[in-house]
Amino acid sequence: MESGRRFAVAAMLVAMVFSGSALAQWGGRGYRFNQGNTPGWTLMTPAERTAYRDQMLSAKTYRECHTIWVTHRKAMEARAREKGVTLNTPRFNACDRMKARGLIK
Repeated sequence: MESGRRFAVAAMLVAMVFSGSALAQWGGRGYRFNQGNTPGWTLMTPAERTAYRDQMLSAKTYRECHTIWVTHRKAMEARAREKGVTLNTPRFNACDRMKARGLIK
């Protein structure tokens, strides 16, 4: 492999490593919220999704996380009823996953 090509591959690997750690350090905190773990994802605006994510990431304990999740779930159930749609059931429990990753106690 020529040196220029090796340099390009090395630069890409370094960029991938640093972009992943930057995501975890700034805002990502190692957990992503999406339709797989957020009740009512499709019923929320992008701003509401961001607010929900921020609330969940601000939780310090499992109990606090669960309270935020239940409150959100009830609000999304009401919104789904108003719109005449079925609320999606998340595939994962966000609080369990956050606890497993050390984000909450």
